[in-house]
Amino acid sequence: MLTLLDQLDKGTLWRSPGGIHPPEVKFLSNATPIGQLPLASTYLVPVPQVGENCTLAVKVGDSVLKGTPLTQGTSIWHLPVHAPTSGTIVAIEPRASNHASALPVNTCVIAADGKDTWCELVQNQLDDLSHQQIVDKVRSAGIAGMGGAAFPTHIKLNPVSEIDLVIINGVECEPYISADDRLMREYSQDILAGIGIIHRLLMPKRIVIAIEDNKPEAAKAMQAAVSQCGLPAGSIRVTVIPTKYPSGGEKQLIQIITGREVPSGAIPAKLGIVVHNVGTAYAIHQAVTQGKPLIERVVTVTGKNISKPGNYWLPIGTPVDHVLTATEFTPEPDQKVIIGGPMMGHALANIQVPILKGTNCILVPSSQEIGSTPEEKACIRCGECATACPALLLPQQLFWHAKAEEYDKAASYNLKDCIECGCCSYVCPSDIPLVEYYRIAKSALKQAADEKQQAERAKQRFDARFARLEEEKLAREAKAKEASERRQASMTGTDKNAVAEAMARIAAKKAAAAQAVTGESITEESSVTTTGSTEVPKGKAAVAAAIARAKAKKAAQANADGTDTNGAETDSAQIDSSVDVDATESATDAIAQEAPLSQKDKVAAAIARAKAKKAAQQTDTALLEPTETADSTSELSAADDKKAKVAAAVARAKAKKAAQQVETAASDIEVSNTDVSVSDINDAEAIKKAKVAAAVARAKAKKAAQQAETNAENGLTQTTTPAVDSAANVHADVNADAETAVNAAATDIEVSNADVSVNDAEAIKKAKVAAAVARAKAKKIAAASAESKTESKTESKTESEIESVDEIQTEANVASPSIAATLETAITGAETVLPSVESAAEPIETAPLSSDELKKARIAATIAKAKAKKAALAQEANASSDSSVTND
Repeated sequence: MLTLLDQLDKGTLWRSPGGIHPPEVKFLSNATPIGQLPLASTYLVPVPQVGENCTLAVKVGDSVLKGTPLTQGTSIWHLPVHAPTSGTIVAIEPRASNHASALPVNTCVIAADGKDTWCELVQNQLDDLSHQQIVDKVRSAGIAGMGGAAFPTHIKLNPVSEIDLVIINGVECEPYISADDRLMREYSQDILAGIGIIHRLLMPKRIVIAIEDNKPEAAKAMQAAVSQCGLPAGSIRVTVIPTKYPSGGEKQLIQIITGREVPSGAIPAKLGIVVHNVGTAYAIHQAVTQGKPLIERVVTVTGKNISKPGNYWLPIGTPVDHVLTATEFTPEPDQKVIIGGPMMGHALANIQVPILKGTNCILVPSSQEIGSTPEEKACIRCGECATACPALLLPQQLFWHAKAEEYDKAASYNLKDCIECGCCSYVCPSDIPLVEYYRIAKSALKQAADEKQQAERAKQRFDARFARLEEEKLAREAKAKEASERRQASMTGTDKNAVAEAMARIAAKKAAAAQAVTGESITEESSVTTTGSTEVPKGKAAVAAAIARAKAKKAAQANADGTDTNGAETDSAQIDSSVDVDATESATDAIAQEAPLSQKDKVAAAIARAKAKKAAQQTDTALLEPTETADSTSELSAADDKKAKVAAAVARAKAKKAAQQVETAASDIEVSNTDVSVSDINDAEAIKKAKVAAAVARAKAKKAAQQAETNAENGLTQTTTPAVDSAANVHADVNADAETAVNAAATDIEVSNADVSVNDAEAIKKAKVAAAVARAKAKKIAAASAESKTESKTESKTESEIESVDEIQTEANVASPSIAATLETAITGAETVLPSVESAAEPIETAPLSSDELKKARIAATIAKAKAKKAALAQEANASSDSSVTND
């Protein structure tokens, strides 16, 4: 079986699918040699023409020589452009492009000086250059594919895979175009020199020069050049192929020569094949050996409206209108100027556009050659387009999707494999411009791909920035962690304890703040009991102790100053009230400074301050009455001196009794009738009962104060003997009240410390019973006072009462130290009452009073009455205050 190389040597050819045979009309331009046109006044050089973006190497105002590079770049895809002639850069601005869209592109405008002076050229011998130097020279010369695709040639000369076959394309199948034909006829030796350079770089096994059979002169010229070249014998040959459009296409030519089909999306290099145009081979020779950049090319100017059709060497950037003018163009109405052949070319919207590296023809047909564009009709689904397609595509499907702008679906039918040969449009009976639809679809897909690529690049930049920020963040955190570890390592045990304590304090503060916000800091402190004993809050105990000390001091001063004048009594009352208030306030302030008070302690302190303030106001009121009554006492007769003396003693005793009556009544009810001991306060029901008893006792105190006032008024009219009896009765009452004062003190303190509201019906019922018992007890005390006649009985009773007071005080010591302190204060006050009563009773039995003494006694009686009223008011205020606190 013959190998591919054997088949190539024998000239075996394969048929390609599709294709058409349009009229050639090459005779208009191929009959004359390649000519020259006069220089244009202005040249338009688009930058860049091929490849990626680049930077300009010149600026406006610069003078350039022919062959001077205008751009520079580092990308492998970049191809520099050069000045086509000498002159000056007059502008760098957007100008219309040589494209069907005529979109503006950045263009260097060169004003030619007419000298056409070359820049310095470096000529080299091929043997003196290395492979890489040859490739670099080809690249720096800006050589691109001259067949129309304008693909960078240096990339094809440096493939990554091994190349077995090189095909030199001299087919030129497009009608009207004869540029390659004339080039092969006239410059066959230069073309073979360029092919020799390609052979040196690629080292292929075979080189095939393909020419259509409609160019016999070119085939003979190339065959003669091959026989004279220095390439190895048998490594290069000229192959003539049948004329058929589009056999000059790269993939179609490979299939005709080798019988192989290039896969979709692949390049011929994957098959070990490279295709170059004959014009490209000529430009390679000029660049490597003579150092000339690609600044001009052969362009066919043809058409029946051209007076001088033919092929011309046109500098890159020559305006199309200058070429038409130089070839004596005669336009018609609605004249078309086509760049390229009639099959693959495009009509220009503006003839003020330049010649490019890929421009091989300017066609100006007459109306007889190419008629007006027919109206597009509906597709009849004849299938002629599919038969004529050389790429074996489905043009009908592509048309439907392209027309519906379903470009993704069109791409799925291998739209990118379309070579835009125009065969489908040529054979379509409905005159549908299929190629135009395909070009629009390709442009849309290219734009979408560019946008996607830009978005991907933006995403990559964003990801890179995010990764960089994350790395910086992690580096900062690691640095902070290392610093923390170094600090901890250098810490001593004391420092660590200090840190731990600080953190504990912070946690405690946070917990306290959260508890205060939710209202959970208020707890029921009074309900906490241990082994049947009542725990008095610290704040209340301190307040109660301070008040007890103030009362004790007041009682001592009252005992010492009991027989003073009106002014002394007034001062004593003022001092007592001020001492009471000051003591209460100072005790409250001291407790507030000592430790933070709970809600209950604050309430207790506020009540104590209110009581002290009321007592001070009542003292000021009591000071006004003695001056009014002092004038009336001066009218008393001397005969009433004894009676006044006795009345004064009785009044003072009654005043003390009234001040302590509330405590006595409460104590009698608690001790005698309800059998509630000090230890029973721990029980909630007992606390409620004690509260009710305190209210009853306050009512009893008010009643006792009124009785004391009545007795003081009646004492002035009694005789001496009844006065003695009354004094004895008072002495007995005071002795009896001493016991009840101790009990009442303990009960009041415990009741005030227990903040339990009396709200249930059972407690109210018990309160009513206790009130009835209190009334009965009061009657009993009155009867006992009437029966007591002698002093011995009074003394014995006093001693027994003191013993009972001692027992209660002992119980109070067990229950609570604060209660015991208050009881001791109450006992001290009770003991100070007895001597005052006895000393008041002694003058009754000894000698009559003098006039001055009688006057003093009357004043003392008046003051005692005022004190009794004051005590009653104070007890009433306390009752109302306690009642409000209990209800709260």
